[in-house]
Amino acid sequence: MNYHFMGYYFTYTQFIVASALLAVVVLIAVGALVERRKTRTVALRNRFGSEYDLAVVKHGSARRAEAKLAGRETRVEALKIREIGVPERKRFAAEWYTVQSRFVDHPKAAVTEADDLINALLEARGYPRADFEQRAADVSVHYPRVMENYRLAHSIAEPLDQGVASTEELRTAMIQYRAIFDDLLQAQTLSEERAAA
Repeated sequence: MNYHFMGYYFTYTQFIVASALLAVVVLIAVGALVERRKTRTVALRNRFGSEYDLAVVKHGSARRAEAKLAGRETRVEALKIREIGVPERKRFAAEWYTVQSRFVDHPKAAVTEADDLINALLEARGYPRADFEQRAADVSVHYPRVMENYRLAHSIAEPLDQGVASTEELRTAMIQYRAIFDDLLQAQTLSEERAAA
């Protein structure tokens, strides 16, 4: 028995072999696509950490979250993020010391000043002035591991004008802001050491 396909005649055996080869090619292509997707998911999850999980919850699916995270990367690549020099870094460190020393006598004011200082440091690095969520999204591209700290500290600092934070919450916010501040300056120190080597 012969089979006719697009002007060609195939024997039954040839048709079966061609069908099997086509099925194998399709399975390989699907397997490669699935593997590529898994590799991308693992890479984004490793890069963004808890921000990945937050994006999945916020956007309702891993596919949409991954598209948004990739969009963040594209947006931040277009920004002019820069390293700050040693004099600026020393100035920011001195300002942090002043803010931190005010905490004992004026904890609410110190937390507000810490939030402002983090914003000033980010602006000095080239992150644009934006609402908190946009800034957090931008910062998460280079500093995904501090985002939980940043969100927690900001959630405490934000309602301070209403006076609702306890002393323990204010202390927690200062600790989180300190971790963020240290990470922002630590990244600077490591890159300067690499440049000097």
